[in-house]
Amino acid sequence: MELSEIDKNLIQNSIRDVKDFPKEGVVFKDITTLLNNKEALQTLINHLEDRYKSYDLDYICGIDSRGFIFGSILADRLNVGFVPVRKKGKLPSTTVCEKYELEYGYDEVEIHLDAFPKKNPRVLLIDDLIATGGTAAAAAKLIKNVDANLIEACFILNLTFLNGVKKVKEHTPVYSVLDI
Repeated sequence: MELSEIDKNLIQNSIRDVKDFPKEGVVFKDITTLLNNKEALQTLINHLEDRYKSYDLDYICGIDSRGFIFGSILADRLNVGFVPVRKKGKLPSTTVCEKYELEYGYDEVEIHLDAFPKKNPRVLLIDDLIATGGTAAAAAKLIKNVDANLIEACFILNLTFLNGVKKVKEHTPVYSVLDI
């Protein structure tokens, strides 16, 4: 279940750094180059499938929007349902919201109130990257607020210098494929 150094390097080297995006001083981790590298993407998804196939999951929740990509692929591989956690105002039916703090202000994420038709489902939360942890912690709270069992939060990249994992670990165990 552990990724080899060769596989970690393949995945990490397929992620492009874009300097000064979305603003000056930021180095953006662009996963589009991971997605278009079939060897790297398959290596990543195979690893996640191996890790989670014994977790007896019912659903995978992906965080808007890049978590949708990895979450839906993995849900298909594991033969479980996929549930989106969206930015406020994007879901069409009755939702529950969770507010989280930004550097200057607040934002909200939401989930459908009836997102999990199964009672007491086992859920994995996934996103491409964890930075400060605000969005992921809010998503974790949402999942628990609709009476689901959040088993773990998974991130492809963990920007360790921002220590966001600490916020999420208050709600669930955390696994990251790559720590940067």
